[in-house]
Amino acid sequence: MATLDGRPVTADDLMPLALTNLGHFTSMRVDADGRVRGLALHMERLERDCATVWGAGLDIGRVREQVRQALGGRSGPCVVRVTVYDPTVDMGHPAAADQPRVLVTVRAAGAMSPPPLRAMTVRYERDLPEVKHTGLFGPLHARRSAQLSGFDDALFVGADGRVSEGGTWNVGFIDGDGTVVWPAAPVLPGVTMALLRERVGHQVAAVTVGQAKEMRVAFATNTSIGVRALSAIDDTAMAIEHPVLSTLRETYLAIPGEEL
Repeated sequence: MATLDGRPVTADDLMPLALTNLGHFTSMRVDADGRVRGLALHMERLERDCATVWGAGLDIGRVREQVRQALGGRSGPCVVRVTVYDPTVDMGHPAAADQPRVLVTVRAAGAMSPPPLRAMTVRYERDLPEVKHTGLFGPLHARRSAQLSGFDDALFVGADGRVSEGGTWNVGFIDGDGTVVWPAAPVLPGVTMALLRERVGHQVAAVTVGQAKEMRVAFATNTSIGVRALSAIDDTAMAIEHPVLSTLRETYLAIPGEEL
């Protein structure tokens, strides 16, 4: 299911997005009861990023209405992606595009507790990391490189040698004292990470690759998977079970969803 401003989308509607890839989005998991953890944060992200990317406001009430419409009578958990872009954008004159529209797509959701993943460190820094934009070439190229090397995904490392995030997830660690550590680095401010930070004690600190490999546990967070352990960083095995990791998972699952 795909709609643009509440109407079925056409190939012509999508052509500018495919050719320029200028836009921003949020993805959110809708549970079987039709509720979304962190819905307000997702809407705040769309509104904030719309101002940054397009210099325009966004009718959040209308966005929620379009999401409900796209879901229809769908049952079972799913992932809704809301993409904001301007179909009139021209590659030569992007500054003239200031009338963003809302594309809503729906897909089935995977398991909330997928198996641990093996991550390969890759030197990469995201463009405009504070915005969840559609420029995914860099992250996906890094992911592809990691997978071709026998890993599941890439863990980004900046030019300063510090760990930041994954391609579509934030990363956190549990140190030897059982403290949750989030990297101090320019990263996409993930909704799942924000929800956990509000509820679980933590610290934010610079984490080098060497320090990351010395942690007791590493984990990924995003709206589709919740909290997922990393079983390895490069050739260093990581523990995939820990009482604090269990607390993070339980805390996230216990967060009540907000009604669309």
